Amino acid sequence: MKKLALILVVALLTGCVHAQPKQKITLQGDHGKLSAILQIPKDKKTYPLVMIMHGFNGHKDMPLFPELEHQLNERGIATIRFDFNGQGESEGSFLDMTIPNEIEDARKIYEYVRQLPGVESVSAVGHSQGGVVASMLAGQLGADKIKSIALLAPAGELKDDTAKGDLFGTQYDPENIPEYITLYIGLKVGRAFLATTPHLPIYEVASQYTGPVLIVHSVDDELVPYVYGERFKQGYKNAHLETLHAFDHSFTQDVPAVINLVATFFSEQLL
Repeated sequence: MKKLALILVVALLTGCVHAQPKQKITLQGDHGKLSAILQIPKDKKTYPLVMIMHGFNGHKDMPLFPELEHQLNERGIATIRFDFNGQGESEGSFLDMTIPNEIEDARKIYEYVRQLPGVESVSAVGHSQGGVVASMLAGQLGADKIKSIALLAPAGELKDDTAKGDLFGTQYDPENIPEYITLYIGLKVGRAFLATTPHLPIYEVASQYTGPVLIVHSVDDELVPYVYGERFKQGYKNAHLETLHAFDHSFTQDVPAVINLVATFFSEQLL
């Protein structure tokens, strides 16, 4: 009985039985050191890898991401999930965070995993603002470097809202941007984010990507309207929009089912 309990404890500490022990990685990002978790499938010398990117004021341990890590590893796909600068366990100040410097963070992660000896290919998935980052990184690097991408409720509305001087209901003068604004949750967002986001060529850059794309969005998403999922799809030549109903922005109604859609997409593209 004690031996069985010990086996269960080891399994919990190392992740699923189909994966090697998690590796905690620290590497230099655009605004300080980034905290990341690398998970490699067990008994595989070579493997595809998926980069996992969180959204605005998120972190790598939010429910979507360990579940995605688990489901991908079960299929023989490696993952790396990480915190962008100023968020989670990564260095930097959230006041300095911008989408461009998050793209540079993601590029640093890409450069790190691409040189790992077992990595056959690199793909990316992003939720909300992380979806914007993933789409633009893929557009910049191209399908020869990023094999496939998945965008979960991609937050294209950030560009439109900040152009009007509105961020999650907090209003300001876009012609006279303050040093920072304070959101309803007490979070301070800096001038750099508010100044750069309205001018991002999100769709122009994203549409340069020619590889396979999955977009998952709910028509009942109250934070990022479904129309933005449609807007991303229009720019791609090889994209599928999975339309959900009765799900919120983070898919909390059934995270495993939504993640299964994503894991199945990557399985079909990478294995």
